[in-house]
Parts: sequence; structure tokens; C-alpha cells
Amino acid sequence: METIWNGFRLLDFHFEGKQAFLVFPEKPNEDRNWLLKTEYFGAFPEFELEMLKKGWHLAYIQNTTRWCLEEDLDVKKRFAEYLSKEYGLYEKCIPVGMSCGGIIACKFAAKYPRYVSALYLDAPVLNFLSCPAGLGRSDDSMFPEFMEAMGMDLAQLICYREHPIDKVHLLLQNRIPVMLVYGKEDTVVPYEENGALLKKMYRENGGVIVSIGKENCGHHPHGLADNTPIVEFAEKYRIQG
Repeated sequence: METIWNGFRLLDFHFEGKQAFLVFPEKPNEDRNWLLKTEYFGAFPEFELEMLKKGWHLAYIQNTTRWCLEEDLDVKKRFAEYLSKEYGLYEKCIPVGMSCGGIIACKFAAKYPRYVSALYLDAPVLNFLSCPAGLGRSDDSMFPEFMEAMGMDLAQLICYREHPIDKVHLLLQNRIPVMLVYGKEDTVVPYEENGALLKKMYRENGGVIVSIGKENCGHHPHGLADNTPIVEFAEKYRIQG
């Protein structure tokens, strides 16, 4: 089914039983680059709209849960292959990971780096002990949802070694550049317990990371008042490998 989304043609279809969207630019750029929104399609779309105007495609496929199951990562790998084969999109995408979408973006890039040229992470959940478990500055209101989705209680989570932050060495190993945006007053996904750990590991190990903290900003809104730095980052790192 075709509809119009924010002035652009959107194809709404199913892939392996999951709802999927592909949004087309008016005129694709020469490499047919694309963004993969990993969760919350339609939320805070300003950056994505700017990239569509520059000739990028935008894709999304439904997740079983926002907390990231391996099966969802595997479906995204096959989805990327499908988009490349059927629509001629570039072999690598830039995942856009906002909040819990950051979990999926990081884990997808770590597991399938050949399909990722760079990452845009915005207030990303990277440490489950922080969010949703609430063992730091965040609260634990989302923890029951996490436990049900992941089949894991707090005792098991304490011993868990598959947090997104545990995958950063794979991002570094595969030289995946990162754009990190965060609110300095975020109490839902506190920066010092999540994004700051990523930034520290990248800086200490020679990774490419652009980090922008927003003054007087909490978890929302995502993006920047002027998204030019994110646009420039995406354009710079759109072709990798």
C-alpha cells in the first residue's frame, strides 16, 4: 500500500510477517543511501525529513519488542539485503537509534557491521542497569516491561553481559563512526550512565565520535534545533568500507 508521509511517498508492506515502511525521496542521490529508523517510526522526524530532501531513503521494520531480541536483529539483516536487491539501495545504512532504538542500532551494528556505515544515536539506552532497571538516576517504571520481554529478572540482569555498551569494542573494531546527541538533564536515560560510557570508550580507543550535549534538555525532544551537524555527519560517513 502506498501513502504520503510528510510529503514523501511511503510504501507500507510486510516483510517476514512484520510491518515495514520504505519512504522514497523525490530524487535519490547517486549512491541511494538510506537511514534505518530502529524504533519509534515517525517520532521526531526532522532529521530524517532533511535527509529525504537530500535524496536519502528512510526504512523501518517492526520489532517484536523495543528491548531488542536477536531475532529482530536477524530480520533487519535480511531486510537490508532485500532493500538492496529489490530497490537498489546502498549495501550499508545509517541506523537512527533514539532512546530504546539505540539498543537496537548498537547491537545491529555490532552483529552485522557489513550493513552499517555509521550510527546516529540520540539519548540511547546502552546500560540496562541504568534504564530500565533504575539502579542509578533513572526510575524503574519500565523494568516490568523489560523483564516480560526479555524473560529476565534483576538477579539475572546483574550477571548479564550483553548490554549495548558491552558491544562497543565491536563497533570500534569495525571502525563505525558515531554521532551521539543527548540532553544534559535527561533523567529517563541518564547520559553519565549510558552515552558517556560510549564516548569514553571511543575517545580512549581512537574511534570517531561526534558528541553534542543539549543544555536544559531532558530525554525529549530528540534531535537538534538545527540538525546541520547530524546531516553533515551522515553525508561525511555515508560511504564506508
